[in-house]
Amino acid sequence: MLKLIGYLRVSSAGQVEAWGLDRQEAAIRRWAKANDGRIVKWCRDEGVSGTVEAVERPGLAEAIELMAPLKADGIIAADMDRYARKLMVQEAAFGVIWQRGGRAFTATGGEVLQDQDDDAARTLIRQVLGAVAQYEKTQAVMRMRHGRLAKQRAGRKSTGSYAFGFHGEGRGRERDAAPNPAEQAARDEIVRRRKAKESFREIAAALDAAGLKPRRADRWSAMAVRSVARRAGLS
Repeated sequence: MLKLIGYLRVSSAGQVEAWGLDRQEAAIRRWAKANDGRIVKWCRDEGVSGTVEAVERPGLAEAIELMAPLKADGIIAADMDRYARKLMVQEAAFGVIWQRGGRAFTATGGEVLQDQDDDAARTLIRQVLGAVAQYEKTQAVMRMRHGRLAKQRAGRKSTGSYAFGFHGEGRGRERDAAPNPAEQAARDEIVRRRKAKESFREIAAALDAAGLKPRRADRWSAMAVRSVARRAGLS
């Protein structure tokens, strides 16, 4: 039975894509079950680009370091581009794994075989797949950049978080700020009370008493109230 360390990676913590963390794990488990494999450890990198060197990724570096102590046969990722999105980074990552006596696997293609002097096609195929992953990454970044520029030209919000009282609505280029009903009530109360000359501390206490919550905390602070008031054009 193969003893494998499962490696999961997404480029951003909140990423939703074809290879989100849950789907990666499910694909790896299916492959392991079908190929007499057992996952002895899961390592992950969340919010880490595939262009970052393997040794600078905590999850992948941990997986490589644990191969020997866990007596694992190697590492498995969902696909080649989970190891890397740049050809040079991919080759370096596999090189480190092989140097440590491990094997590399993917749930979509099985074992990534090491170079052999009498099988140049093996190296060519692996590097072509790596080059395709790098090309797709470049194209995705370009599309995102063009999308942001198009939204900016149209006067729409393209980057950053949304002010309290608003959230993102729509998809792709159509996504823009829209009122968040759960936060609008608190925002309106802040505006009303600030116009009535109440202090930030008084407003914070009133919001807590009314059960109107801030976005990321359990209770309102004077500084949080001040921030919302300033965004609404009030000092």
